[in-house]
Amino acid sequence: MALDHSGTVDYFQVDDLLTDEHKLIRQTMRDFVKREISPYIEKWAQDAYFPPEIVKKFGDVGAFGPTIPETYGGGGLDYIAYGLIMQEIERGDSGMRSTASVQGSLVMYPIYQYGSEEQRRKYLPKLATGEMLGCFGLTEPDFGSNPGGMLTNIKDKGDYYLLNGSKLWISNSPACDIAIVWAKNEEGRIKGLIV
Repeated sequence: MALDHSGTVDYFQVDDLLTDEHKLIRQTMRDFVKREISPYIEKWAQDAYFPPEIVKKFGDVGAFGPTIPETYGGGGLDYIAYGLIMQEIERGDSGMRSTASVQGSLVMYPIYQYGSEEQRRKYLPKLATGEMLGCFGLTEPDFGSNPGGMLTNIKDKGDYYLLNGSKLWISNSPACDIAIVWAKNEEGRIKGLIV
C-alpha cells in the first residue's frame, strides 16, 4: 500500500501524478499554513476576528489568482496547482480557503475572462498581491444562489448604470475594496458588474 506525503494511505497514488513543481507548490502552501494560519485560527474563530494582514500574506505567497496569467499579476499556473493551493489552505481553515478561492475564482477570474483590457490592468495586479480584496455578489434573500430567480437588476442610463437589488451572505464583503455583482439587465440577461 502506497503512502502519500503525509504518511496516509494513498489508494490512488496521487503523488505519483504530480510534477515536482506541483509538489513544491503544495509544500510551500503547507508551510505557509502551518506558520501563518494554524497557530492562530482557534483564537481568531473564538474572537470572531478576521486578520486583515492575512490578505497581503496570501498575495505574497501566490494564493490569489494562481491560474491568472503572469501578465496580470497571477501565477500562470495550472488548475492542479490551484487545487493543491486551496487544499492546503483548507487544511488550516475553511474560511481562509474561502477568502482565497473567492478572490481568485469568483472575483479575479470573471474580470480576466469577461472584463475589458483596461479593467484587467486596473484590478488584477492589485487583487493578486492582496493590495485589494474583492467579493462576489450573487446570493439573494428570495432565491438564494439561483441566478434564474435573481431580482437584482441593472439599467443602462447612458453615462452610468443604475443597480437595484439586495444581496446577502457575500464572502469577503466586510473587508472588500471591490465587488463583482451579478444582476439582470432590461432584457433579462445576467450581467456582471465591478462595483
